[in-house]
Amino acid sequence: MIRSLDKKIISRLQENISIIETPYKEIAEELNMDEEELICKIKAYTKSGILKRIGAILYHRKAGFNANAMVVWKVDNRDINKIGEYMASIKEVSHCYERKPCAFWDYNLYTMIHEKDRESCNEIIEKISDSIGINEYKILYSTRELKKTSMKYFG
Repeated sequence: MIRSLDKKIISRLQENISIIETPYKEIAEELNMDEEELICKIKAYTKSGILKRIGAILYHRKAGFNANAMVVWKVDNRDINKIGEYMASIKEVSHCYERKPCAFWDYNLYTMIHEKDRESCNEIIEKISDSIGINEYKILYSTRELKKTSMKYFG
């Protein structure tokens, strides 16, 4: 059962989190609770599956990244974890997801790369392809940015 305090915590975690050394202390103070209690609650939410992750939204165009490429890869399922972990470790890759392929779209690993221009993106993609030995991929460039919002619960 989700109590009133839990709803307040979850609601607050849906909002912006300050980029400071102790963001959870700030949130705990806003909620009139102890930082350690807040962190214990967050860990409990994660363990129970109520909370999957706390993520950040990059407004890439404001940050100077004008080329945004979703690269979809055909990766042998036996290698998906190893290659996915490798790709996730590459600093230019902001997102890395495994997806179930379907009959008409058999790509199973998705990466997002943000760079200043397409030429830079293409160079990075070629380096990744060479390093993993996979040349079956497609590059899908963003043409416009729609909206960046997360689900909102309790508020």
